[in-house]
Amino acid sequence: MSFLNRFQPVLLSVLRITAAYMFMLHGTAKLFTFPFVEGLNPPLASIYGIAGILETVGGILLLLGLFTRPTAFLLSGQMAVAYFMAHTSPTPLFPLLNGGEAAALFCFVFLYIAAAGGGAWALDNRFNKA
Repeated sequence: MSFLNRFQPVLLSVLRITAAYMFMLHGTAKLFTFPFVEGLNPPLASIYGIAGILETVGGILLLLGLFTRPTAFLLSGQMAVAYFMAHTSPTPLFPLLNGGEAAALFCFVFLYIAAAGGGAWALDNRFNKA
């Protein structure tokens, strides 16, 4: 499968963009009730409101590939905290049962992006060429 090696930088960007878009939707649902999710409209000064800000702003930055590594690292940590705060009880080792699949996947996808960078289509590439 070495023929896929040449697509690695582009596919890294596709992973970053799709993950960022889906992550950003979690934030906009919290902050702007769009898309509408029943019962999800937290106060801005709550932990869920702050999470919504991080998800929206961080999602936009990742979507653009701007400040990719530090943003992805911060969001990876946010998702680790979210998993352990909201999803470990009573079955910490079974994300399928505790509803933590998205938090765990976002955590490790963002950790990978923090290590690998934004890929071929990141705005970071344009600004770091100076």
